[in-house]
Amino acid sequence: GAETLSKFVDWADRNTCVLFGDGAGAVVLKASKMRGILSGYLKGDGAGADLIKFPAGASKIPASHETIEQKLHYIKMKGNEVFKIAVREMRRATLKALTRCNLSVKDIDCLIPHQANIRIISAVAKVLGIEKDKVFVNLDKYGNTSAASVVIALDEAIKEGKIKNGDIVVLTAFGAGLTSGSIVFRWDK
Repeated sequence: GAETLSKFVDWADRNTCVLFGDGAGAVVLKASKMRGILSGYLKGDGAGADLIKFPAGASKIPASHETIEQKLHYIKMKGNEVFKIAVREMRRATLKALTRCNLSVKDIDCLIPHQANIRIISAVAKVLGIEKDKVFVNLDKYGNTSAASVVIALDEAIKEGKIKNGDIVVLTAFGAGLTSGSIVFRWDK
């Protein structure tokens, strides 16, 4: 994913401007003798579409002088509601993905959650019952880079030696829409 959210942040809105950053990341997979991807889980639920959104500036409500004056092209978020749903859905996605490959939380060597904010990451770790040292966080460096956050964190976790050959790694995320998902894989360098 690649994001330049700084273009869509109202720097006067302290509910959103302190959260987001720009970033890009990609993953290249290759065949392995060892089974790498063990399972995955994805969910989309349009009922939460109004919780994180750009009210205008896209095809539904194109940008105009009025929408720009009203700051409708900036990201809007109902933070308290997003927090509750994000924690619940990342927990659910992680557990469902683990169950699909007959693993449990205790089997995780490294959990890489969407780098939304530290409160969400800490709450997800707590409800999963996973040790903090198994949860990779780089949010303090870049902020929430949206679709790029998990891939950037994965790259850094590998470079920092937090993921070793044979480790069980779980990536988990949520996002606007609302969407959520997790993937479980065995790292094979």
